[in-house]
Amino acid sequence: MRRICSWATTTEVSDRYPLRVYYEDTDATGVVYHANYLKYFERARTEWLEARGLDHMGLARDHKIVFTLADLRLAFKRPARLDDRLVVVTTALEPGRVRMVFKQEIWRDNSCLIQGEFTVACVNITTFRPARLPLVMTEER
Repeated sequence: MRRICSWATTTEVSDRYPLRVYYEDTDATGVVYHANYLKYFERARTEWLEARGLDHMGLARDHKIVFTLADLRLAFKRPARLDDRLVVVTTALEPGRVRMVFKQEIWRDNSCLIQGEFTVACVNITTFRPARLPLVMTEER
């Protein structure tokens, strides 16, 4: 699935991850509790990996690497509410040797609810020292 994010250039391909807001995701006012957006973004990045034939357990087992969140920035625009149907749009930007930046947005219909930028670092599972990103992550975005 392709979509160009509002901040993406025309050459960046984005993945889409649909989700629904459940009662367990909301606070007393019926809006999504702010920390749950981080879960939605994490799920979408995991699906981004899966779409490229990668999974966290396989990378840990076969390559002795894991990913850690090195930096994140969020901009809340509008709240998501109980029973909303949302789409998380994930765009991988130019990767470094050991880090990759993801731009992510959560949409409801034609409204962007939240924007995020996540820097993910690849580290050795034993030493937690920086490790090279898998080639498939650096070749095709």
